[in-house]
Amino acid sequence: MCNENNCNCFDDILKTIIKLQKQGQCSDVCDSTCDRPFLGTTPAICQFNTRPISFYTCPNAIAWTMPYTLNDTTGSSTVFRAETLDGCCLTCRVLAPNPDTSSQNPYVATNNFFTINLNCVGSLRCLEDTYIACI
Repeated sequence: MCNENNCNCFDDILKTIIKLQKQGQCSDVCDSTCDRPFLGTTPAICQFNTRPISFYTCPNAIAWTMPYTLNDTTGSSTVFRAETLDGCCLTCRVLAPNPDTSSQNPYVATNNFFTINLNCVGSLRCLEDTYIACI
């Protein structure tokens, strides 16, 4: 059964991600976990501004998808950027695949947002840190 009234298992990780994205902090600690205290693969690299995340349902681990519109094109995505956290309610921005296939950045920002009740989330997956323009 999913967690009915307690989203604390995601709380610290998401607070860390949001703080890093807002402040672009660097650290001297080498770490590869979701809540590592810096964006990027090493503390010396501070050129990232987003730690993309994906959510999965409980109990059957189906990826959450959300629709988006980008440059008059519609699609759906399973990749998001955490924006704000208020209790168990997380507001996210939908990230779309980068239409510029020559870019090293795999995602672009959309102007599509949603709020998710973390009590409805079974698992959270952190993707590789990246730079998102216009954030």
